[in-house]
Amino acid sequence: MRLSGISTYPVKGCRGLDHDEAGVRPWGLDEDRRWMVVDDEGIGITQREVTSLVRVHARPRSGGLLLRADGHPELVVPEPVDVPPVPVRTFRRRVLRVDALPAGPAADAWFTEVLDRPVRLVRLARPARHIGRGEREHDPGDQVSFADAYPVLLTNTASLAALDHWLDASGAPPVPMIRFRPNLVIDGAPAWAEDGWVGRGLRVGAVRFRAASLSDRCLVVTTDQETGVRGREPLRTLARHRNIDRKLLFGLNLVPLEAGRVKLGDPVELVD
Repeated sequence: MRLSGISTYPVKGCRGLDHDEAGVRPWGLDEDRRWMVVDDEGIGITQREVTSLVRVHARPRSGGLLLRADGHPELVVPEPVDVPPVPVRTFRRRVLRVDALPAGPAADAWFTEVLDRPVRLVRLARPARHIGRGEREHDPGDQVSFADAYPVLLTNTASLAALDHWLDASGAPPVPMIRFRPNLVIDGAPAWAEDGWVGRGLRVGAVRFRAASLSDRCLVVTTDQETGVRGREPLRTLARHRNIDRKLLFGLNLVPLEAGRVKLGDPVELVD
């Protein structure tokens, strides 16, 4: 098995970036989901609510973030420092709040115009727990980015090929891997091999991970990551073929066990 894809999503819910290599920290890949758009109550906004987030290209740069969206001027957002933190939540239903640093009026105004609703941009002050203890198998611990539940998501190209075969058989077009917004993509494993990896150790290059759980997919996978147009697939097909304990499964959630770097072509192996 080999690592064939590496992606990060600097602003939660916005466009992703592909990489040849990336640093790995306990809370995930470097600069992955360290920024988030929130509403006036400090609740995170995702593609579940606002598909137009796909219009936003965000690229980390020294000392801040570069934002782009068609029809809008580019904006450089300095990384906030020496500003009072504000409490935010990744989801409305979650009780735990984490401290985030406001990006400032210019970033807020830019996102408000692009998304056509009043919002604010914040940066995670430091990775922290925003998921209650005991809510997830193989608890990711106290260092988590703004990711939904786990620091890293891995997907398997053979599993996507199997899913696309089911889609074709039902008369639906195939979907690209970006629909699932993974961090790491692997080649060389059989379709759905990852189902048997939960609870085991996985080494990517020199970095060890714990395979925490299979990923339960939501409405986001029905959103075209180029246009923001939402359909019914592949969620409908996952419901027919991958509905396990009322969860529609695709991908594997990972928790890093150490810091390091991964790069395209790295060998991937089970280690226990």
